[in-house]
Amino acid sequence: MARSIIIVLDSVGIGEMPDAENYGDLGSHTLGNIARQRGGLNLPFLQKLGLGNIDLIPGVPASHNPEGCFGRMAERSLGKDTTSGHWEIAGVILERALPTFPDGFPNLFIERYELAIGREVIGNEVASGTEIIQRLGEEHVRTGKPIVYTSADSVFQVAAHEEVIPLPELMRICQIARDMLTDELQVGRVIARPFLGKAGQFYRTTNRHDLALEPPQKTLLEYVQERGLEVCAVGKIRDIYAGRGITDFVTTKGNMEGVDKTLEYMTKVKSGLIMTNLVDFDMLYGHRNDVEGYARALEAFDARLPELFAALRPEDMLIITADHGCDPTLSGTDHTREYVPLLVYGSALKKGVDLGVRSTFADLGATVAEYLEAEPMVKGKSFYASISRRVIE
Repeated sequence: MARSIIIVLDSVGIGEMPDAENYGDLGSHTLGNIARQRGGLNLPFLQKLGLGNIDLIPGVPASHNPEGCFGRMAERSLGKDTTSGHWEIAGVILERALPTFPDGFPNLFIERYELAIGREVIGNEVASGTEIIQRLGEEHVRTGKPIVYTSADSVFQVAAHEEVIPLPELMRICQIARDMLTDELQVGRVIARPFLGKAGQFYRTTNRHDLALEPPQKTLLEYVQERGLEVCAVGKIRDIYAGRGITDFVTTKGNMEGVDKTLEYMTKVKSGLIMTNLVDFDMLYGHRNDVEGYARALEAFDARLPELFAALRPEDMLIITADHGCDPTLSGTDHTREYVPLLVYGSALKKGVDLGVRSTFADLGATVAEYLEAEPMVKGKSFYASISRRVIE
């Protein structure tokens, strides 16, 4: 009846990796820099788990008796993308980074895409999603031309006003893009970015949808499903893994709903895996350089941890981690190449074990696979033996 609950705090990095300079991310430390600029973070329950034992975070001192096991993980895959980060957690390590397009997509592709969808497009540039709809939104409303843009991540994004291009049509033209983006253009995600409002007051809605590239190898989710266990996805997890290995899913419209839906699954899932992505840290605050908003979102999540603790069963393993960084204190608005925190908690597990620096996110997936008695993962080294009371005793 064992269960593992993985909560991915999207973009909550914990310090630059050794190769951060290659990505233009020297000095990045999402948690530490937010805390320093803000004058401290109030995260008492994450502190109890051992967050402050991983690295120096103002306001989150190291605990003398951490309730959880703690460490941090390095990304072995090239890049700093949501897709690659989540895939590596689940045991897929990319030897080649997913393609990015700092000068926009090739003109020849855009021309082919326009013919395929029956519309001209505007944009085709690297841009912030909130900024580009303010700048090009009025032209889009007037002409009906969808806004195409990308970022430092491996994404093809299509923004459209819901009253100009209805959601079903937006999803159709995004699916066409997904089908056309192959070979050297094979981005990790095609993202539908609907918005509403009027000139000068456009705002993105929560009807976003990601069309992800299928993982190239079998993931943790599939290993667990093949074991005959439930695999429940909360937030954009289903999109990231292209639905593979998932037995049930629910979409969410924010971090707090993500916690709510996780708790709902915890009341009814008997055994298996619950995996949650909390996207607000990244989408609403990291990419917008909103330090205070990011800090408040962290504190809001921390305040919900007692509910998650109370919902845990004796044989549960709760894991809190991230997929990359997105330091809002830096001048750019892109993801940052950072370590991610690793916090593991459960009444059947030891307390206070320092898990050190894991050489790959895949160690997490390997550990969960062993814990749930699934087929051993190909990539990653399980640390279950070091945290299980049953192994020693």
